[in-house]
Amino acid sequence: MSEKSIPDEARLALAAQATLPEVAGNDRGGGKIAANIMHFGRVLRAAGLPVGPAKVLDAFRAVEAVGLGDRQDFYWTLHAVFVNRRDQREIFDQAFHIFWRNPRLLERMTALVLPSFVDPTSAPETEEINRRLAEALKGDQPNAGEDGSDEDDEPDVTVDAVMTWSAREVLQDMDFEKMSSDELNQVKRAIARMRLPIMEVPTRRFHRDPSGTRIDMRATLRSALRSGGATIPLQYRKRRRRHPPLVVLCDISGSMSRYSRMILHFLHAITNDRDRVHTFLFGTRLTNVTRYLRYKDVDDALDRVSEAVDDWSGGTRIGHCLRDFNIKWSRRTLSQGAVVLLITDGLDRDAAEGLEDQIERIHKSCRRLIWLNPLLRYDRYEPKSLGARALLPHVDDFRSVHNLQSLQQLADVLSRPSVNDTNIRRMLEAAA
Repeated sequence: MSEKSIPDEARLALAAQATLPEVAGNDRGGGKIAANIMHFGRVLRAAGLPVGPAKVLDAFRAVEAVGLGDRQDFYWTLHAVFVNRRDQREIFDQAFHIFWRNPRLLERMTALVLPSFVDPTSAPETEEINRRLAEALKGDQPNAGEDGSDEDDEPDVTVDAVMTWSAREVLQDMDFEKMSSDELNQVKRAIARMRLPIMEVPTRRFHRDPSGTRIDMRATLRSALRSGGATIPLQYRKRRRRHPPLVVLCDISGSMSRYSRMILHFLHAITNDRDRVHTFLFGTRLTNVTRYLRYKDVDDALDRVSEAVDDWSGGTRIGHCLRDFNIKWSRRTLSQGAVVLLITDGLDRDAAEGLEDQIERIHKSCRRLIWLNPLLRYDRYEPKSLGARALLPHVDDFRSVHNLQSLQQLADVLSRPSVNDTNIRRMLEAAA
């Protein structure tokens, strides 16, 4: 049998036996560390991380080189191999602590995910498990734990009862953070088909049109010369209409990290659908990612964006970043009556220093300023932060952006003229 005909899983099993003989011998499970690393790679792959056979083999070699003397060293060894993007860190961190904490993994998952009564006097849970990770752990049960005990004889009824999210749930109203891997893939396909029908506005240029109201003198004289001057047929023209430029300023700080990736999918879709779309990402600094989002393949585009941006999931300096935009980019991008989408939750590390002056300048330079805030999904949301109070008086529309329905409503908002937003009036009254 040739080497190419060996399946990937069999090849990994052979490599696991040959790669870690010394390390596995030191394991409490009697030499099952290599098999557990292989299963851990399967869990990460099912949770959405790009983990293939090559990365699992690299993990074997890395653990063999570093050893198992320290848990932190083991964590960062696997992290260096399996994680190559910032948005993958949270899933890896949860998967590592759940997988390597308890050899009876599925019982632990049952306790974490099954609904239970919550005592209002007790302390709240520190962190909710990621649904994509939970499905990955449910879908591929390990054969043995770290203690070497065989778990094949345990029934699967409990596991089947744990992950019982209904497939009938409406994706339109579901929060992006609460979606499973399959639901996220469906939403990504729906976002890829989205079109943003921005209302067309008249420009200063004209074009010939028989139904126009203004006489085109140049075309009229040319027509008269062709007819010998005996008759002068009048030619008419009217203004050209074109959709205005779209400028997107998207917050990628830690408080927005759970929504930033889906928003980037949306920005990729609209960037490839029309021209004159300019996208800027900001956290502690401003980064222009317009040219990267023009790549046709969305994964390639997001990889380029991840390499270009250095301040993922950090702090937020909205005023400082908007000042950089006004100085370097506003005169290039806000011409011809641009529409500006500001996507942020309004939480500012600098206590809104200089923010009101900068947002006022942007508001006066654009045709329309729309603020998209995922916190608006809460009915009792009030603009209590200094950043939100500084932004609110200078925006034309105030919308939520947390699910598929909110993105579709944004398309409806951009396809019609601006009206007085009731959300803004209500928020201004609450702030006052």
